[in-house]
Amino acid sequence: QVQLVESGGGLVQAGNSLRLSCVASGRTFSSYGMAWFRQAPGKEREFVAAIHRSGGIRDYAHFVQGRFIIFRDIAKNTLYLQMNSLKPEDTAVYYCAATYGSNSRVQNEYVYWGQGTQVTVST
Repeated sequence: QVQLVESGGGLVQAGNSLRLSCVASGRTFSSYGMAWFRQAPGKEREFVAAIHRSGGIRDYAHFVQGRFIIFRDIAKNTLYLQMNSLKPEDTAVYYCAATYGSNSRVQNEYVYWGQGTQVTVST
């Protein structure tokens, strides 16, 4: 069993940066592939970024490639999403998730989810 708690969301102007955090409790953090998903108002939840349980493989959705960075601190059991050059279309609730598999873009493969943190990007 893993509990995930996100934080770091907020209101930011376009072009600025935010760093989201996801603290995991329970089993060893490095046993899981981890990811960030997001859901904008009126839209389905979508994949943002994932990191392999080894930490050696990262995958990004095309719309955040080059702007967002996913990384983790094993010692702190924390997953991060560094979001740079934010755009209004990045406005969404951001969720972290954990899978027993490696890294995946498929939501159904993730068994543990956080409660989400709101990110709002103004023009």
